[in-house]
Amino acid sequence: MKRIALITSGGDAPGMNAAIRSIVLACHEQNIQCLGFFHGYNGLMLDEFKELTVDLVAPIIQLGGTILKSARCKEMHNNEGVEQVAGTLTRHNIDALIVVGGDGSFRGMMALQPYWHGHLIGIPATIDNDLACTDKTIGFATAVSTATHAIDKIRDTANAFERVFIVEVMGRHSGHIAFNVGLATGAEAILSFENCDSTNLEQVKADLINQIQSQRQHNHSGFVIVLAENLWPGGPHGLQAALRETANIESAVCVLGYIQRGGNPCPEDRILATELGIEAVRAAKNRSGIMVGKVHGQISTNCIIRATEQSKPVDQALRLAYHQICQLT
Repeated sequence: MKRIALITSGGDAPGMNAAIRSIVLACHEQNIQCLGFFHGYNGLMLDEFKELTVDLVAPIIQLGGTILKSARCKEMHNNEGVEQVAGTLTRHNIDALIVVGGDGSFRGMMALQPYWHGHLIGIPATIDNDLACTDKTIGFATAVSTATHAIDKIRDTANAFERVFIVEVMGRHSGHIAFNVGLATGAEAILSFENCDSTNLEQVKADLINQIQSQRQHNHSGFVIVLAENLWPGGPHGLQAALRETANIESAVCVLGYIQRGGNPCPEDRILATELGIEAVRAAKNRSGIMVGKVHGQISTNCIIRATEQSKPVDQALRLAYHQICQLT
């Protein structure tokens, strides 16, 4: 093992820089050269790279974003683009490619396997926490913390005006952020894929209206609804209109959006990224087509196909806790 290539790909996640740092330090300790390619797979296609040194990465553990930049690469959806990436790796005598990213980035790895015979290692970094074979992905803990602090501030205004707030959080098509943030902020309602789908929207709306009206009869405080993105038809504004048209309930909408992907990574994400980066370099010596993760406190490696294809539901304990809190309040 003489040379490793590294990319950060897809949606950025707090802790990506911490992962870059640990990979480079682990490579340095083992006399392995590390080349960082810019803008994900695009950098591999266009041959845009920089040798990553200890001096370069030493001060970046606390930084959000990624010094290698990130992007999505539509060319990876066709054979010509994949072959071009494989050609770059071959031309530079790369022994292993480490990809720091999420589901789409790992699918790019799988597409590359038939065209290149080096080792392929994935490190899960996405705020959505929707990859199996790891308890948490890099960036998730920070995103939950960021959203929690934001909703705490929204709560002050909701209580001051005794108003309903609909707060949309990210998560793509999973409810990990919604349930964790909803519980952490004491949200009166959490609407996510695990308790709401296209077959029961009318019942969900009716229950929500009853809950809002009941609260107004018994106390004078705000009502916060945490809504998972891509769930409700028309998004949070669609839900806002439904409440107004059905029950004359006025509400305010706040879409937290990309602030959840930015900011300095929390200690938990920095530590996880450091552990997974070190393990990725170790695994790259004799493994391929795998993702490194952490399950029940133990570092693990699993087939990349399993990590992307296997579903990862929200922890049942979180869902039960939410239902119990709803009954108590």
